[in-house]
Amino acid sequence: MDNNFRRLRQWQAERRRKIKDLSYVVPQCLDKRTDFLRTNRTETSITWIGHSTFLIQIGGLNLLTDPVWAERMGFARRLAPPGLQLSELPNIDAVLLSHSHYDHMHMASLRRFKTAQLFVPEGLGAKLRAQGFAHVTELGWWEQAQLGGLELHFVPAQHWTRRTLWDTNRSHWGGWVVQPERHSGREAVYFAGDSGYFPGFRQIGERFAIRYALMPIGAYEPEWFMSMQHVTPEEAVQAFVEVQAELFIPMHYGAFRLADDTPKEALDRLYAEWERRGLNESSLQVLKLGETVL
Repeated sequence: MDNNFRRLRQWQAERRRKIKDLSYVVPQCLDKRTDFLRTNRTETSITWIGHSTFLIQIGGLNLLTDPVWAERMGFARRLAPPGLQLSELPNIDAVLLSHSHYDHMHMASLRRFKTAQLFVPEGLGAKLRAQGFAHVTELGWWEQAQLGGLELHFVPAQHWTRRTLWDTNRSHWGGWVVQPERHSGREAVYFAGDSGYFPGFRQIGERFAIRYALMPIGAYEPEWFMSMQHVTPEEAVQAFVEVQAELFIPMHYGAFRLADDTPKEALDRLYAEWERRGLNESSLQVLKLGETVL
C-alpha cells in the first residue's frame, strides 16, 4: 500500500508538469438512427454512446454495456455529452457490467434500468440486490448465461476493482462475448471492458469467432503507472489481432479525463499503429458519439 501511495504521488507530481491540449472533443454523429434503433429486431447493430457505454442490438434483443450518463466523474466535468439521451433508447432487455469502478458502474444511471436483466461479475450480486435490483446474474471468468437466443460469456481481463477503501478486489472484473446460441461464422461481439495487455486476449480469440471487438484505447498515460490496468492504443491493436476479430471499434476515451493522455493523442496513436502494421482500413471503425454500425 505504501508503494502504491508513493507511485500515485509521483504520478500527480508528474502530471502537474505536463501541458496538454484539451481542445479536441469527440464529435457527435449528425445522423443518429434513433427511429431504426427503437424498432430494430432483426439486424445486429452497435451504437457508441460514450466511454464504455454501447447499445448492442443482437438476436432481437437490446443490450447496454457499462451504462454511464454521469455529467461528472469525481470533480471533473464530462468532456463530451453522451451520444444518445436516455429518452432516445429502445427498451433495454439486459445490462452487461464489466466491473465496479465508478466510470463503469454508475449507480444513478444503472437505476434507470431496474427492470432489465443485469449480468455482472462475481461478487457484485449482493450489492446490487441490496440496491433494489431484482434480476441479477453473477458470472465468473469463462462462465456463460443464456438470454433469449443469446449466449453471454464472461471472459477474463487484467484489471482490478474498488469503490471504497475496504472493498479492493472484493468483486471480479472482465469482458463479455455475446453471440447467438445458433451461430455460424464470425458473429460474436467482444466487449473488452477495462484491461491491461495480457495473454487472455489470445485465449479469447481461440475460443470465439469474433466479428466486432470493442476495445479500450484511453487512460494509459503515464504508462509506467497505468500499464497493468489499461492498454495503450498500440497494445489495443495487438489485442485486436490476437482475438482475431474482423472489426475494431475503439472506446474508453473522450468522455472522462482519467489519466494524462488526451482523446486526440489516443486516436493519433491508434491511427499510426494501424498504418504501421498495414491493417485493412475498413476494419477500423472509429465511431462518432451516437453513431451506429451494422
